[in-house]
Amino acid sequence: MFVDRVTIAVKAGKGGDGCVSFRREKFIPRGGPDGGDGGRGGSVIVRAEAGVDSLSALIHRKHWNARNGQQGGSSNCTGASANDLIIRVPSGTVILDAEDDFVVKDLATEGENVCAARGGKGGRGNTRFKSATNRTPRKATRGGQGEERRLTFELKVIADVGLVGLPNAGKSTLLSRVSRARPEIADYPFTTKVPNLGLVQLDIDRSLVMADIPGLIEGAHAGAGLGHEFLRHIERTRVLVHLVEPMPVDGSDPIDNYHAIRGELEQYEVNLTDRPEVVAVSKCELPGADEVRERLAADLDRPVLAFSAVTGEGLDRLLHQVTDAMAQLDG
Repeated sequence: MFVDRVTIAVKAGKGGDGCVSFRREKFIPRGGPDGGDGGRGGSVIVRAEAGVDSLSALIHRKHWNARNGQQGGSSNCTGASANDLIIRVPSGTVILDAEDDFVVKDLATEGENVCAARGGKGGRGNTRFKSATNRTPRKATRGGQGEERRLTFELKVIADVGLVGLPNAGKSTLLSRVSRARPEIADYPFTTKVPNLGLVQLDIDRSLVMADIPGLIEGAHAGAGLGHEFLRHIERTRVLVHLVEPMPVDGSDPIDNYHAIRGELEQYEVNLTDRPEVVAVSKCELPGADEVRERLAADLDRPVLAFSAVTGEGLDRLLHQVTDAMAQLDG
């Protein structure tokens, strides 16, 4: 199950209490205080790790509590500190404070981590209060409380290339043809309900990650259709491949459809439209596809590709242009 947004409550462990104790041994009168400090409470750490591709592990556990530190003991023994609680998430996870709605940390790369809730400090034992004027202190402090907060996790897919376009534009079919990904494919809109990732092997030394972003519709920036649920996944992509269907099932004009999706990207986040974009007419085996390509190229005043994921025509040229766009970004 692919989960890309979840809210949980985290609570760090309480610090152990300090101990009040006095040394009592034969032939050692007035041994003095020997109460140890309490141990530190466990913190809650969120870490981006390889091999984790969804937030599904969090959805059935709404409360994540770290362990408490142990109480201090006699003979100046410090209580055991609790182990930190590690929450493992995919790279590309943004952690938000659910109450005040600010970004706690953007775990964009593997290995990054953040302390989401800090464990309480251990209390001080009575040995800490010994002085020349107070040789038998009967005072110790309690351990500190651990931090507690509600967090929202948002996963934004990290990919080199994002496939965008209206539902049924052929994004899933293209991804299945150029990679080993096997997204659900059918002849009706909104077949894809979650982003799919595929590794495209360009040659022995080069590869790229391609993401099939679920189909957008007009009004998506305001939440229509799949709306914000998947528009945010486009934020992480470096190059956009915009697929235009030559014969939409609803009879709409392909050129109008292209501009509608561009408008949604711009209204959601302005700089999305500043990213390199490769425009291609899909399903070029259909009659009239070449005419649509020519009309769109004239409208945009730049080259527009055409390809068929069924026959394989134009796929090499499409991947070559995507590779060139990425090379320009890398300088």
